[in-house]
Amino acid sequence: MNPFRWSFRTTYLVGFFICAALLGYALYAEHVLGMIPCPLCIFQRIAFLVMAVFFLIGGLHAPRGGGRSVYTLGVLLGAFGGIATAGRHLWLQTLPADQIPSCGPNLGYMVDTFPFAKVLKMVFTGSGECAKIEPVFGLPMPAWTLVWYVLLVFLAIYVLARKRA
Repeated sequence: MNPFRWSFRTTYLVGFFICAALLGYALYAEHVLGMIPCPLCIFQRIAFLVMAVFFLIGGLHAPRGGGRSVYTLGVLLGAFGGIATAGRHLWLQTLPADQIPSCGPNLGYMVDTFPFAKVLKMVFTGSGECAKIEPVFGLPMPAWTLVWYVLLVFLAIYVLARKRA
């Protein structure tokens, strides 16, 4: 079966299963491989979760016409948030050792203690734990997430732009 000929419904459900598989691998990496997620990693998971929700609802609803744009916009918002987060994470990982920020509190503590705007600022400032590189198949985890965000963006835009039911 040619994936370029899949319906909107099928394509969006495949997008959902890809996001679910990526989130499943993130949990496997955390609980089995012992890769403790930093705050930026958690934000990347949230971005995949947002994308998964819009892929699932769009796949189940399978609207015609302009309704498809709503689900694609939701997927794109999640993806662009993830791309920004993964890009920032990769940038932190390329800093020289003397420029890496010191380790800060974990995300749970920050959310419980500070207002949301301050939490966002603290997370995107980064910390030493975000600069730790743990390669997976030769690339750091944020590089893999960046690749998947871009691929899923192309998937969502392709199926929206295609002139097929």
